[in-house]
Amino acid sequence: MRAVRFGEYGGVDVLGVVEVPKPVPGPGQVLVQVKAAGINPGESKIRNGSLHARWPTTFPSGEGSDLAGVVAGTGPGVTSFAAGDEVIGFTHNRASHAEYVLVEAEDLVPKPPRVPWEVAGALFVAGSTAYAVVRAVALAEGDTVAISGATGGVGSIAVQLARRAGAAVIGIASEASHDWLREHGVIPVTYGDGVAGRIRAAGEVDAFIDTFGGDYVQMALDLGVAPDRIDTIVRFDAGERFGVKTDGNMAGASASTLAELASLIVAGELEVPVAATFPLDQVQDAYRRLEQGGVLGKIVLIP
Repeated sequence: MRAVRFGEYGGVDVLGVVEVPKPVPGPGQVLVQVKAAGINPGESKIRNGSLHARWPTTFPSGEGSDLAGVVAGTGPGVTSFAAGDEVIGFTHNRASHAEYVLVEAEDLVPKPPRVPWEVAGALFVAGSTAYAVVRAVALAEGDTVAISGATGGVGSIAVQLARRAGAAVIGIASEASHDWLREHGVIPVTYGDGVAGRIRAAGEVDAFIDTFGGDYVQMALDLGVAPDRIDTIVRFDAGERFGVKTDGNMAGASASTLAELASLIVAGELEVPVAATFPLDQVQDAYRRLEQGGVLGKIVLIP
């Protein structure tokens, strides 16, 4: 089978698609033929080595956590899925950017027929992270939350979940994405110089979700937001320095979260925008597009 591999830290040029043996499911495992697999900024940082201290890599390395596909086989003890089942799931083994992937049965849920493959395959990392950050800042009816990177993979889901929690949402994003934010009941604010003043003009902020990084944690504190109502998924150092939260994907990673998000999609209560899809062989181009920035929603690989 074909799978993405890289043998050293570096830019997108270290990524390649190579032939590797098809894995065989062991006890409690499911072999999934991948139909779609999202890509994420964290994978770029793992690949370029900037997260080596937190998440070191053993070479040669695969990549990818998100996946949706069809069950191709099951290991001993698996009774919840059978060959031919359509599933959504995740792996923590950096392995979903491939034609086939082994997944623990407990990390899979049935894919509803009304959820498109590219959406299902992009759901885990961004969706679970958005779920976790909204929960972390304890939003309630009448709150106002500001969200940086509001139209990125995580942000575009987080703004919708925050609205569902009853909060007014200020979305920090480029002007090109403001119409999408307005369509989802979000107050758009342009990022860049003067953004703090524009946020103040939009309303008093009770909570802040940072999906971008930079100086947003400091800005949230300057806006008067209490540290326990700030969550960043980028500036892990801010957790130690300021006492803000750093809940992210692992805080929301579960099959039950995936099932809940999928049900919201089916009900028409959640949109997961997909900006582009790329064949597996064009994985370098997919990450180039992601790393250029300004992507509305997700980019997805189609093996």
